[in-house]
Amino acid sequence: MIYVRRSASIVLFFIILLVLSAFSLLSFRDGEFDLFAVLMGVGACTVYLLLYNILKSVFKHIDRYVLIICILLFSIGLIIQYRLNPQTAWKQFIWFCIGIVALVIALLVIKKAETFGRLNFIFLLGTAFLLLLSLLFARVIGGAKNWIQIGPFTVQPSEFAKLLFIITAAYYFSKNKRMIPLIPYLLFSGVCIFILVLSKDLGAAILYALTTLTMFFAGTGKALWTLLGFGILSGGAYASYKLFPHVQTRVDIWRNPWVAERTEGYQIVQGLMAIASGSLLGMGLNLGSPLAIPASHTDFIFAVICEEFGIIIGIAVIAFYLLFILRGALIALNARTQFHQLLVFGCTAMLSLQCFVIIAGVIKMIPLTGITLPFISYGGSSMISCMALLGIIEGVAVKNGEMDEKEIKSIGGEVL
Repeated sequence: MIYVRRSASIVLFFIILLVLSAFSLLSFRDGEFDLFAVLMGVGACTVYLLLYNILKSVFKHIDRYVLIICILLFSIGLIIQYRLNPQTAWKQFIWFCIGIVALVIALLVIKKAETFGRLNFIFLLGTAFLLLLSLLFARVIGGAKNWIQIGPFTVQPSEFAKLLFIITAAYYFSKNKRMIPLIPYLLFSGVCIFILVLSKDLGAAILYALTTLTMFFAGTGKALWTLLGFGILSGGAYASYKLFPHVQTRVDIWRNPWVAERTEGYQIVQGLMAIASGSLLGMGLNLGSPLAIPASHTDFIFAVICEEFGIIIGIAVIAFYLLFILRGALIALNARTQFHQLLVFGCTAMLSLQCFVIIAGVIKMIPLTGITLPFISYGGSSMISCMALLGIIEGVAVKNGEMDEKEIKSIGGEVL
């Protein structure tokens, strides 16, 4: 435990050093001193120190590595956002601060709650309501209806529906092991995915479907039914390809983006060229041409990271996501109830699948879908929901630590 505390603090020190160095460099990028860049770097480091020290003091059993990974990934994203557009970076920083509030609320709720009981039915209705909002009132952006305008802000309801969706899935899969009692919930999950398909938000539909299947298998262990679910998912993906022209376009440019490098394939071509130009060590911060990539601050921010920091740093980012998944799995394994195990597993699965889908799309491993890279891409709804998912994971980690402490004290041991 003492080793974990020291090593986490050392990593935080290097994160602060990275942020201060990067923003110091950015403050001179236009030949004139940019005071706002320095203030942004100092402000971010101050928030990191307050967040880390307050949380570890109030909740001494939080998983510090998970928290540090989140801070590191956000820091990389913030540096890139400022390099692209200082105003966007400032907005992202504000969303991160709001996300911290969401993290603490989720942590406190999960720390006190058991299974939510009858509230799960309300959560079901809430999930369907949020997804229907997108279907009925959202604007079409990039072929998908997923953004609702509320005054000066745009909100993505499907991001917030993730939280309720995972909680209800954990509850029903932990309470029922036989298929017949699970059929109503599986039908509900299918309806939610179908609403997302009707909204043409296929990236979110894939995330919801894959998360449902992984949680179903983890909760029930029914391999044949899980394979059947994957078969249905594959059939649905093929039907979407036949029904929606923008899906056909994305598949076509995935096969050969160079045929339409000036039109539909322009984004993926520019992304691939950026990654190639960055090579192993990168062109250097502020020395690339990321603004040539459409949606460089959201969907294609991974290509910008590879261009300016190098493929090595891109691989390191993936490695940190893998470490996040590993820590999430360990927290799930140490949970005392299956509900909490599935809850952490679901949150970890949702975030990890989201990482795989967007990164694989950017590097042309699979057709591109318009979703964000957790903690890195710009987006208020995404940032808040990711921080809330992190709060759920940390809430279970705190419960695990408190139970371990009680067990140690009950046998007369000493807690380090």
